[in-house]
Amino acid sequence: MKLRMRQAIARAIADEMRADPTVIVMGEDIAVAEGPFKTSEGLLEEFGPLRVRDTPISEMGFLGAAVGAAATGLKPVVEIMFVEFLGVALDMVVTEAAKLRYLSGGSYTAPLVVRASVGAGLGFGAQHSQTLETWMYACPGLKVVVPSGAGSAYGLMRSAIRDEDPVIVLEPRVLYAEREETVIGEEGIIPLGVAHLVQSGSDVTIVALGQTVGTAVAAAKAAQWSADIIDLRTVVPWDRDRVCESVERTGRLVLVEESPYSGGWGTDIAAHVAGECFHALRAPVVRFTCPDVPVPYPAHLEQRYLPSAVDVRAGIDELIASGRRPRPWWEKEGYTS
Repeated sequence: MKLRMRQAIARAIADEMRADPTVIVMGEDIAVAEGPFKTSEGLLEEFGPLRVRDTPISEMGFLGAAVGAAATGLKPVVEIMFVEFLGVALDMVVTEAAKLRYLSGGSYTAPLVVRASVGAGLGFGAQHSQTLETWMYACPGLKVVVPSGAGSAYGLMRSAIRDEDPVIVLEPRVLYAEREETVIGEEGIIPLGVAHLVQSGSDVTIVALGQTVGTAVAAAKAAQWSADIIDLRTVVPWDRDRVCESVERTGRLVLVEESPYSGGWGTDIAAHVAGECFHALRAPVVRFTCPDVPVPYPAHLEQRYLPSAVDVRAGIDELIASGRRPRPWWEKEGYTS
């Protein structure tokens, strides 16, 4: 079935609500308006206002209510319109939900899903275009996943709702309208923590996440080298076995990240691979990222801010030819980040 990513998300939530009467949905404008990005389309009509609830504009309030509901037997799926809005309620996620199992000695769990739209590419400006997975990935007790299209959005969402602990689902909004063949039903469920090998190659391993999976695929087209392209899918816990197995074969690792260079999700992978696979590496680990600046609003600057297929292809060309790490584009062009 070919679905837009936003449709796949709504379908995944609906399928879990049909299967489990304890699943509820909460968030701003998610019921009557069916979500600002139409990711809860049809849910109110089918499941009614007791299970599909519009909330006040108070993220701390309704996320706190969701943590309590999760502790007492429900499975809330909470939508945060833009990931930046999670900042005013981060305590409920990283201090309360993430620690509930540990602090109660396993007596209570928090089977809670927090969904948020993320990322650049649609002109939402500096305050609404970040990815901010770094807010969560260093917090024990949370799982963090990022779909790269309709198929992974459907499969990861269903797994997230079934998980007994809190899961953060960060949805690249630039992909909401993109169509993709999607497997529906139990066969379409994707386990958390398992990366996907998009294509195989022998010269380099490219690890990407969210919208940068498409960037990696585009970079590999017509290149003189061939690549293992891995869609990480889950940031926490990330699939160490798949990534290391690939690097052992190719001898090179490239990470394509939408996050800024400093502290991006690729730093953990780079450090782990450098430690575990040093004997296999034929060149330095390379991270293609965004510069350490706010996301620009003008369209041409926003596109320059994001890692491009052209830059990734040229950088890998240089890496393979010289064995040296290519400098980021902003250094080459004389900018500081």
